[in-house]
Amino acid sequence: MTRLYNFCAGPAALPTPVLQRAQEELLDYHGRGLSVMEMSHRSADFTAIAEAAEATLRELLAIPDNYRVLFLQGGASSQFAMVPYNLLGRGGTPNYLYTGIWGKKAIAEARHVAGAHIAASSEDNGLREVPRPEAIALSSDAAYLHYTDNETIGGLAFDYIPEVEVPLVCDMSSSILSAPLDVSRFGVIYAGAQKNIGPAGLTLVIVRDDLLDRARPDTPTMFNYRVMAEHGSMYNTPPTYAWYLAGLVFDWLKQDIGGLEAMDAINARKAETLYGAIDASGFYSNPIAPRNRSRMNVPFVLADDALNGDFLREAETAGLLNLKGHRSVGGMRASLYNAVPEAAVEALVDFMADFERRHG
Repeated sequence: MTRLYNFCAGPAALPTPVLQRAQEELLDYHGRGLSVMEMSHRSADFTAIAEAAEATLRELLAIPDNYRVLFLQGGASSQFAMVPYNLLGRGGTPNYLYTGIWGKKAIAEARHVAGAHIAASSEDNGLREVPRPEAIALSSDAAYLHYTDNETIGGLAFDYIPEVEVPLVCDMSSSILSAPLDVSRFGVIYAGAQKNIGPAGLTLVIVRDDLLDRARPDTPTMFNYRVMAEHGSMYNTPPTYAWYLAGLVFDWLKQDIGGLEAMDAINARKAETLYGAIDASGFYSNPIAPRNRSRMNVPFVLADDALNGDFLREAETAGLLNLKGHRSVGGMRASLYNAVPEAAVEALVDFMADFERRHG
């Protein structure tokens, strides 16, 4: 079996050591005679798995004691509604920064619940640069400020954390665990797992204790952060196997990589390598303002769109998978999440140079 280089935006590559360990434990977890997929979520064995995963995550992110960690279902898209439901019990208006497609979806969902105020937008610059801090204008009754740290589709990333007097809420689906993070600056952080955490089916929420009692009275039980926190994310049957795999990823980051500072350095080198190749070329280009270029999702276009099909076919033949850009923006996109090795980026850059020599 040959594992190829996977640049998919999600579900994304998983670390090979994690998959190997999961394979070893698949049929018989630690001599228990059954798979983790078959365990009761109430069992002592799974409780230990869940608690260990949370403990390692807390260590990696240095999560303060006054924050709860929730392992939920529904993807980050469910959080688009869960956030306003959980934070608007005292009234006020949700405030949002609009920088791309996922931020737009979050705004649309908030409007279904309670309306939304756009505190700043990247629309005027074609979603190529995030609003500068001084451009953020909260409504007078702002209940919170929400933003998307990294727009997966457009490859636009914030180069700062907004400073506001209301709870700060962030969708970190594409960027979480890629570098150290000061969790204390946020009220709520959420992230779909299928990029840097684990397989699809799990959603991570980190919420400050004082925000657990701000839910609207009409909040559905399964949407209520307080309910989920009090039940240890097990009000119903959680996505147990995805939770287990996330724990293996956390262990890999801690033990194999050496923590988030080490991961940060690796990710910086990967992004510098690919952006360097793009910028040095007259054949490839990236539309994002340099200070807001995502290190996780790198979109690029060829000088001639007619070559897109050839590029993708030849790339796949070369063992470089899932480089097609999102249908809404076209072109190419290489997602460089934690599990994508530096060797993959080097192979991509070599292929791009060769393709340019032959077609440029």
